[in-house]
Formats: sequence, C-alpha cells, structure tokens
Amino acid sequence: MAASDQLLVVIDPVARRTDGESVRIAKDVLSAGAATKVCLPEGPEEFARALIRRGARRPVVIGDDGALLRAVSLLHRRRELAACALSFVPVGGAGSLSGALGVPTGAVAAARAVLEGAERRLDLLVDDSDGVVLRALSIPSLPARPSAPVPAGVSGQAEGGHPWLRTCQSLVRTLASRPSRLAGPATGPSRLRIEVDGVCVVDLDQPVEAVSVTPGASGTGAEIEVRAVSAEAGSSPLRLLGHKVTVSGSDFRYRADSVVSGPVRTRTWTVRESAWSLTLPAAT
Repeated sequence: MAASDQLLVVIDPVARRTDGESVRIAKDVLSAGAATKVCLPEGPEEFARALIRRGARRPVVIGDDGALLRAVSLLHRRRELAACALSFVPVGGAGSLSGALGVPTGAVAAARAVLEGAERRLDLLVDDSDGVVLRALSIPSLPARPSAPVPAGVSGQAEGGHPWLRTCQSLVRTLASRPSRLAGPATGPSRLRIEVDGVCVVDLDQPVEAVSVTPGASGTGAEIEVRAVSAEAGSSPLRLLGHKVTVSGSDFRYRADSVVSGPVRTRTWTVRESAWSLTLPAAT
C-alpha cells in the first residue's frame, strides 16, 4: 500500500471526552478500510504537532467544528493547505460548519466518506491578519460583554488589603474582559463603509444592520449580503458577488465561522479560489 493511501487519524481530546463511543466506531470503520496511524493529542500543541509530522499520510481529523477550523488554520499558516487533502469525521459537538460543507453528520457515514469519497476543492476567505473563514462571515457579531460584578466584600479592598483579595479582583477583571461565544447577537445598526473589489457599495452615512460573506462556488467569488437600514419597509438586502471585501468604520466585531474576533476598525477578506481540499461523499 502506498504511503498516500495510509491515514493519520488525529482524534481531538474534546471528542474523546464527550462521545467516546462515536470515536471508537469511526476509528473501527477507518481501520477496517485502510492502514491507519492513530494519534491521541492531549491539547492544542500536540494536535498541531501531529498534523505537522504527518509525513505522506492523509490526515483525518475526528472532532467538532473547532477541530476542523484549527486544522485548516494551522495548515494555512504553514502554507501547506493547498497540497494537503483533509478528511473530517464530526464528533463531539454541533457540526453545523462541517455539515454546511457537505460532510455527513453521522460517524459511520463520515468515516465511510473518508474511505470512499472524493477530494473537493473549496474556496477560502483569508483576512489581512491571516485568519481564515471556511463557510460564513457575519458582521456585527457580538455586543461588548458587560463587566462582571465584583464579588461582595472584594470591591474597594485591594489597596492595603489581603493579597488573595487583589488576586480575586484581578481574576474577575480578566474574565470580564474576555469575549464570550455565548453572548446574544449585537443590537442596533452600525456605521460601516463596505467596499467590494475596490468599489464602495455602502458608506458611513447609511446605517447597516448586518453583513454576511460566504465563499461561493469555485470561480464565482464570495456571496455578499448587506442589510442596510432603509426608510422603505420590507426593502430587500443588497446581494452581490466579489473577490475582495473591505469593511471599515467604528469598532466592530465579526464572527468567522464559530470564532468571534475584534473589535477592529478595518478588515479585508480576500477569496482564495480552490485553496483547500476536503474529502466528501462522491455523489455530493
């Protein structure tokens, strides 16, 4: 058997903890159909090290959507994504991202697709900070998280107080400053300038309710939808195709797939056509 026909199965620790039975089933299906080497990383560093040292083996990631994103992001940063065909078996959490990409939702069906499917070249959105978007970009994303209340008996006692009180205050401030993936959607319009392929389509004088960008079929660019605040009730959103989208204006947050980033004042996303490969069912 050629090395390219051999699989490197990297099992994310979250999947092992949350659904060990599905992990076992997927591993058994893969092992019955191909020569496999199984890696059980305990954290992000070991996860990355396993992919980096894959050699000529075809990598198969078993995990949630976050594991798929980490794998694609790592290979993109190392400029190895174009030459590496990824396979994915969703286990351990919601698979909305992988499902939207065409990956079967069940462990058995997804593992069989790894063995019997075909590589599909997919477009990628890459931003000017080298971040990637596989399927969905949305603006605005989350409101600023309200400051967490300081526990009773701690506020105002740091100066000259007990060291553990100062440590507690510091911890509370740190937790309050972190963005939350569970916060509700942002409310109210934003003042944003939106440019598509160098042409301004919405300027700062037109409030915007929402912007979404989705990589389209290879060669067509990204599908862009802008919902502006209009005086006309029931007006349709602006829809267009483009290869480069720049958003600027007041501080805004954005959601790239499941990851929330920002606030930023400007960001540009560029379509990279056929930038990566994912193994999907042959009939998809």
